[in-house]
Amino acid sequence: MIDEPVPPASPDTAEVVPSASSPKEGPGGDGSLTAGDLTAGGLAMEQGVPAPAPADAAPVDSDAMRAAIVAKLMYAVGKNPEVASKRDWFIATTLAVRDRIVDQWMASTRATYESKRKRVYYLSLEFLIGRLLVDALMETGLTEPVREALESLGVDLDELRKIEPDAALGNGGLGRLAACFMESMATLQIAAHGYGIRYDHGLFRQAIKDGWQREYPENWLTFGNPWEFERPEVDYSVGFGGTVETVEVNEEVTRHYWRPEETVDAIAFDTPVPGWRARHVNTLRLWSARAPDALRLDAFNQGDHVGALAARVRLEAISKVLYPSDATPAGQELRLRQEYFFVSASMQDIIRRHKQHHGDLELLPEKVAIQLNDTHPAIAIAELMRVLIDLEDFDWDHAWEITTAVFSYTNHTLLPEALESWPVPLMERLLPRHMQIIYMINARHLDTVRSRGEHDGGVLSELSLIDETHGRRVRMGNLAFVGSHKINGVSALHSDLVKRTLFHQLDRFYPDRIVNKTNGITFRRWLFEANPGLTQLLVDCCGPKVMDDPMALADFEKYAGDAAVVDKFRAIRRAKKAELANLIRRRLDVSVSPDALFDVQIKRIHEYKRQLLNILEIVALYDAIRANPGGNWVPRVKIFAGKAAASYHQAKLIIKLANDVARVVNRDPVVRRLLKVVFLPNYNVSLAEAIIPAADLSEQISTAGMEASGTGNMKLALNGALTIGTLDGANVEIREHVGDDNIFIFGLTTEQVDERRRKGIDMADVIAASPKLEEVLDAVGSGVFSPGDTGRFGDLVNAVRYHDYFMVAADFDAYYTAQRAVDARWHDTPAWWRSAIINTARMGFFSSDRAIAEYATDIWGLPKPALPSAG
Repeated sequence: MIDEPVPPASPDTAEVVPSASSPKEGPGGDGSLTAGDLTAGGLAMEQGVPAPAPADAAPVDSDAMRAAIVAKLMYAVGKNPEVASKRDWFIATTLAVRDRIVDQWMASTRATYESKRKRVYYLSLEFLIGRLLVDALMETGLTEPVREALESLGVDLDELRKIEPDAALGNGGLGRLAACFMESMATLQIAAHGYGIRYDHGLFRQAIKDGWQREYPENWLTFGNPWEFERPEVDYSVGFGGTVETVEVNEEVTRHYWRPEETVDAIAFDTPVPGWRARHVNTLRLWSARAPDALRLDAFNQGDHVGALAARVRLEAISKVLYPSDATPAGQELRLRQEYFFVSASMQDIIRRHKQHHGDLELLPEKVAIQLNDTHPAIAIAELMRVLIDLEDFDWDHAWEITTAVFSYTNHTLLPEALESWPVPLMERLLPRHMQIIYMINARHLDTVRSRGEHDGGVLSELSLIDETHGRRVRMGNLAFVGSHKINGVSALHSDLVKRTLFHQLDRFYPDRIVNKTNGITFRRWLFEANPGLTQLLVDCCGPKVMDDPMALADFEKYAGDAAVVDKFRAIRRAKKAELANLIRRRLDVSVSPDALFDVQIKRIHEYKRQLLNILEIVALYDAIRANPGGNWVPRVKIFAGKAAASYHQAKLIIKLANDVARVVNRDPVVRRLLKVVFLPNYNVSLAEAIIPAADLSEQISTAGMEASGTGNMKLALNGALTIGTLDGANVEIREHVGDDNIFIFGLTTEQVDERRRKGIDMADVIAASPKLEEVLDAVGSGVFSPGDTGRFGDLVNAVRYHDYFMVAADFDAYYTAQRAVDARWHDTPAWWRSAIINTARMGFFSSDRAIAEYATDIWGLPKPALPSAG
């Protein structure tokens, strides 16, 4: 059944055009729309019913929203108001708000059909969208009407907000960037689809038990997801394994036919993504894996009730969790299955839609742009080649020309473990035709390189799509590079390093492909929604234009010395700190003062992000305060949050150390007023929204040259936190914008890190020259913070002493000194708040609207989009 109608032939009819590559037919079987399909609540098609844009419609008042919410409560939830629970009210409210978004969703899609403009498809294994109710209310301008409507019904909107779980669709910065970019594409009215996987349980729910991380399923779908529309009629078969049949059509033409051994169905679930003021709404389409057969009835009837479900369980595991452990061969296979599953379904959907509305696949580069968000979807390049060559009869050269024109690739990391590679035997067994195509891409690619004069075996080996040095593996990063017309890094420093190191040889032979697109964040989520008090102050000082133009924040700088404005800024921050202090007390039973400096490091736990450096400095500060408790110390609350990969031993040990240090420090009466340490478990978007507006100091202390960009640094600075960090990722550009006087930079540069690694990473000389560091390492290594297990942290300490690849020891003294500079600035109250206001005022560049506008013109070949305006 076709899931998107073409523009109607007349105002009263709508037609769909059958396509040979349509998904499986729905109940109607003929692709027709029925009256039931045209209702917002029972929409069975993707989008397409004419509807006026909210901007043109009469304003929605609280009475109208009250009636809509009560109607949804009765007819969709099936409850009377007298007996409705908070969850019932949440669902009813969500459905009423969703109806308003659906109106514009349909209008936006119809406008795209009618204009036949180019569409952008954003393929990402993660979309960390967080809670959506308050976000949707803000985007649509319905916050106050809904709040008033609920108050008249005796319901508190703030309480309903807590009912909604965070969508468990991502892990960290990669997924949150994808969510910000989806919102900005809608805001800039770019016709776009996001494609990913609808994980039943996401990454995992993190709990801290006796200081250790424990992983549990994230059951975010237990009560359903009222934002999404299930599309059972959008059902694509995805194959795995099997054989490839070769047929010689004539002496010059050979056809290949892949016969998969097994298939799994990909079922679509659509979530509308509104942009600012809901003028345009795009689609996030997520795929859920379903076995073609629910169970083997013969086995079930013979009494093997568990075995009858075995095939279903194995196939549907594809969409169960994000990033299953790849420590075993079975785990590696499941990850590859996940990536091909969502890529295959997405490519089938993209091609079906294109053929439905444009017909000729020759027009793919003109009408379709596909952005690969990291290497996870890189198999899409081989998949499109397979479709064009095997199913659509294109010759190789023509198919490759189309493929490279359609795809572009965003690189997010220089870390080898994050640049995926797959064992060739696994690829040959699971995706045999794709492996053949990759071999052919590689052969032609290397022939091109040789034709340009390169015959050095070492260089050719580095350029190859097949790594022959570690058991023959397919380099997905190289495939993504060769198969894309543009490759972008995500900060100026990162893009330069991509060009000089990671893809140096590829850049030589494919010049002008690498470009920079510094990351951005959506201010609607990370300022307007997360910090409404600061938003109102900005409007009061700069006018309503700041709600639409991020660069208008610059006007706020002139108030950096205005005592009245500074007092309001401080009061807003303190109120947010009080809220966070209450959250910390509820969750951890630890009392912290909102008058202390809130020092925040919130990100994925990884050795290169150097939470360990932060913890070691805490120990040094703890010792210094105990030695001189009457000193002029700045009261601090050190706040950590983040998850470690389930199989990452060192990262989990760092979490344990943070909690062990917290236990000792927080119980010590000598420092209780001056230093507290907390680790907040299960970091997600909602927790970030609570922490970021309350942060005074933003820890961005990764080893120089290892963080691609970061977006937490942008969110924190936007809300007025001062950054302490290395010259890494987007910190470089943040410093350029806020100025040296309003940021605390320390540590080795990228070049100095490389030089030290060449010299050696045994840090005996560095530690011997730093009595403070030697004392801290001795304390941690001897069991001061783990009296019941004195050797617990030996691995961490030995790594710092003898194998300090991440430069913890090398940067320790510089970091400690930078922290004392933070103390001095905090004591100079006017200087601190001047710097805080300047940070907020100078962050306009880091809007995701700017980033997406650059992608649109420089990578996707779209006209320059108009930035949002209040008009």
